[in-house]
This record gives sequence, C-alpha cells and structure tokens, in this order.
Amino acid sequence: MHAQIAALAQSLFVLAVFAVPSSAQDDEALKKDLTAVIALQGLPCGQVVAVQVQAVSDFAVSCKDGNLYRVYLSAAGRVVVETRRASNDREASARGLHAGALSR
Repeated sequence: MHAQIAALAQSLFVLAVFAVPSSAQDDEALKKDLTAVIALQGLPCGQVVAVQVQAVSDFAVSCKDGNLYRVYLSAAGRVVVETRRASNDREASARGLHAGALSR
C-alpha cells in the first residue's frame, strides 16, 4: 500500500513538473497537484496558496495553514517534500503569509 501511495505521489509530482503554467487556470491546477503530493506524504498543508519555481522539478510551496515546503524530484527519481521556515518577515510577505503564521 505504501508503494502505491509513493507511486501516486511521484506521478502527481511529475505531472505538476511538466505542466508549465501558462495561465491562472494552469497555476491553480499546479497548486492542487502540489497540495495532493504534500497530503500523500502525510504532511499538514490544507491548501497550497503560492508556488515559486526554484528550478526544474523544484518548487517552494506556501500553504494556507502557514506551512512552507520545498517539493522536488531527487536524483533517484523520488518525490521529496522538505519543511522550510521563512528566514524573515520579508520572505513571509513574499510568500503571501503574515509573520504570525510562521511563528507556530
């Protein structure tokens, strides 16, 4: 069962990576895909509200509940979701969050 969830998460991530957002509708689809990837990893998010592309297959993700993640495809082809912390209020603001959301 765990292997099936991992395969699904990887498939969703690969789809999200290759789906280059060209409009607001595509951007919303990417947010939904990344929300699903984070949820399948068992991490809290609720809903992705902002995505910043850092590199190919590498995204900085901000969640509605204030959590920040880095979602990327490793060299081994696995989806990795890492918890991130905003370094300051400016970064929090740039991600559409308020400083209080980051102090949880």
